[in-house]
Amino acid sequence: MFEAKRTSHNWLIWLSVFVVFCAAVYVLRSVLLPFVAGIIIGYVLDPIADKFQKMGMNRTWATVVVMLLLILIFLPLLFLLLGVIQGQITDFLSVLPNYISALMKKIEPIFYELQSKFPDVDAEKVKGYIRANMANALKVTAKVVGSVISGGFAFVNVISLLLITPVVAFYMLRDWDTFIGKVNGLLPRRSKASIEQQAREINQIMANFIRGQLSVCVLLGCFYAIGLYIVGLDLGIMIGFLAGVISFIPYVGSISGFVVSMCIAFAQFDDITHILSVVAVFAVGQFLEGNFLTPKLVGESVGLHPVWVMFALLAGGVLLGFLGLLIAVPMAAIIGVLVRHAIENYKHSSLYLED
Repeated sequence: MFEAKRTSHNWLIWLSVFVVFCAAVYVLRSVLLPFVAGIIIGYVLDPIADKFQKMGMNRTWATVVVMLLLILIFLPLLFLLLGVIQGQITDFLSVLPNYISALMKKIEPIFYELQSKFPDVDAEKVKGYIRANMANALKVTAKVVGSVISGGFAFVNVISLLLITPVVAFYMLRDWDTFIGKVNGLLPRRSKASIEQQAREINQIMANFIRGQLSVCVLLGCFYAIGLYIVGLDLGIMIGFLAGVISFIPYVGSISGFVVSMCIAFAQFDDITHILSVVAVFAVGQFLEGNFLTPKLVGESVGLHPVWVMFALLAGGVLLGFLGLLIAVPMAAIIGVLVRHAIENYKHSSLYLED
């Protein structure tokens, strides 16, 4: 009886800690993004630093080498990609009016067909309405983009990401093992073995999913970007790379990239061959992702059902924005492991056995 009360008391304490933690994350969500991004970078790069340590380096020098390699590889690629995207956007905006006119000409037969079936429909008024709304949509889009770029809060976020995230990543990478050791020293003695087992399961799931999914997103983005560039689609590099990068949200990246690419292809090309080529790029990309990239790099043993991942990402995005997208999968992994252990404990309890 006394043991049951103590167990119940411990559960209440842990539940209270979890609630306080969630409340703190929600309240501080506007300033946590660079810190969370830095922690994720440190977690992803920790195995590389461990390998340098095994080669004889101390942890500080291993961290310095890893961060320098990251900067030397990442920054040139980022500047190259931004330069290509900027050139594509400039060229696209210069020919955008021509695309709108070409699109209107292509859909004119649809209007006349509607007018033949519905004589009361004025095709010219419908075309004028669509043309006017296209112009309004472009104006609204320009205003939104301008406000996002010039907004002080957005500017502060960008600066904090560029300045704070690398610093947090460096210290997390350098002190990762020390941090884990201190946390391990604070674990309650009676439950230490169980907590360590759950932590190992969570780490395995997060390692398989996060590191594997990052690789899938980058490879898929490069494939889409190169494929659409070869097809000749305007903004193909930007659309393809972004479609791959946001593929960590199931179906959202591929579907959004496909829809945007098809709209541009329909306005840009006059032949069916190029349009079918765009379709083929996304079809091949989905085939490679489903049959080779995800099974090989992510694996089937991550323990996270796709529906659970999708729900976690959408819920995190709604509650915490981009920060929620970053922590959604780790939180889903943690909750999944805790629920499985809770079910296992329940099946061994007197409540389930009715002793």
